[in-house]
Amino acid sequence: MVQFKHPPKQNVHGIVLLNKPVGVSSNGILQKVMRVFNAKKGGHTGALDPFATGLLPICLGEATKVSGLLLESDKRYTATLKLGEQSSTGDTEGEIIKRDAVPVLSREIIEAVFAQFTGDIQQIPPMYSALKHQGKPLYYYARQGIEIERPARDITIKQLNLIRFEENNIVFDVLCTKGTYVRTLGEDLAKGLGTVGHLIALHRTQTGSLIGDDMLSLEQIEQQKLDCVKPLDIALEHLQRIDLTSEEMDLIRHGQMLAKPKPHTELVRLYHANVCIAVGEWHLEKGLLKPKRVFNLEESGV
Repeated sequence: MVQFKHPPKQNVHGIVLLNKPVGVSSNGILQKVMRVFNAKKGGHTGALDPFATGLLPICLGEATKVSGLLLESDKRYTATLKLGEQSSTGDTEGEIIKRDAVPVLSREIIEAVFAQFTGDIQQIPPMYSALKHQGKPLYYYARQGIEIERPARDITIKQLNLIRFEENNIVFDVLCTKGTYVRTLGEDLAKGLGTVGHLIALHRTQTGSLIGDDMLSLEQIEQQKLDCVKPLDIALEHLQRIDLTSEEMDLIRHGQMLAKPKPHTELVRLYHANVCIAVGEWHLEKGLLKPKRVFNLEESGV
C-alpha cells in the first residue's frame, strides 16, 4: 500500500483579508485558508455568524500575535433589518416566532430611533450566542428552550447611519465596540419603531484599522496565494511608530525596557530597518517602554 506524505507545514507570516461567504463558520473557512498556504499556524480575529459575510482577517504565523488586538478593536457592519417578523435567533438561522404590523415610517422617524441607540448604551446578549453559562454556551440552553438570565453589558454605538428604507427593510451602517451583537441591536431598533424584526443580512466592512476594500474571496486567495499575504503591521497602523537602533532592537527582543519619550498612544509599533519587530507598551510606574508582543520573522515563507 502506497502511503502519501503530506508536505511539511510552512512558516507563513502575515494577514489575509478574507471576504467570508455566507453559510460557513468562521473556523471552517479559516481551516480552508490555512490549507491554501499549508501554514503551520493561523487564527481569525473575531468570528462572524454563518449567515454573515464580509471582512474576516486571517492571521498567519507571527501575525497571530496581533489577533488579540483586533479582537479588542471596533467593528463596522452593513446590516439589513426586516421589520414585521421576529426570529428565534435574531437572524435568518432561526424560525419565525412572531409577526407584527409595521407602522408607517419615514426617514425622520427611523433616524430619531437610531439617535436613541447611538452612544454608550447597554445591551442584553442573545440566548443564541457562544457566551458561557456554567461551562456551556448559551445556545446549548436555547436549543432546549431554556432561558438563562443574562446581565446587560456596556457597549458603545459610535455611528449608526440609515442607508435606505424600502419594503419594510432597513439597511443601516453601524460602527460599534467589541462585544456588540448587531442581531440584538436590530431587534431593539425594531422594538423602538413599534414592531418586531430580525437581520436578513450582515456584512462586516471594517475591523480596527483594517478596511474591507481589498478583501478577497477564497477562490481569489487560492489563485493569488502568497501574493495576497499582507505584512502583519497593516493591523497596527493606528499605533504610533517608533524606529529603533540595532542596540535597542536587541534589548526589546530580550524583553528589556527602553528609555524613550512617553508615546501618545498606549501601544506602539516598533521598527528596525523598516521591519516591524514588536508591539510595545508604556510602563507607567517606571516611565519606560517595554515589549508586549515580539515578532520572530526570520523563518518566513513570505
